[in-house]
Amino acid sequence: RAVGLYAELIDVNAYHQPGVEAGKKAAAAVLAQQHALWAALGTTPQSVAELARSVGGDPLTTWSVLRHLAATRAEVRVEGDPWRDPGAVTFRRVDRP
Repeated sequence: RAVGLYAELIDVNAYHQPGVEAGKKAAAAVLAQQHALWAALGTTPQSVAELARSVGGDPLTTWSVLRHLAATRAEVRVEGDPWRDPGAVTFRRVDRP
């Protein structure tokens, strides 16, 4: 309430948050890349660079999304240390355990 009252006094919209819209657009792009990566993962191990190329994504975002998928999806396997060198890691999909 106090924020709304103060905003009215100085004639601004207290709830105008341009960063929120930018965040929504960025999140939508990352989620689209996550869906594309999920579809691109096969049973053959692939590097981050290969997967990034196959989905047309940024390698750093690809690495982050793949680490997230490996941590949250039982079907994703990682070979190598996903926290150190993205160039030395491969990802693949397996049948659900």
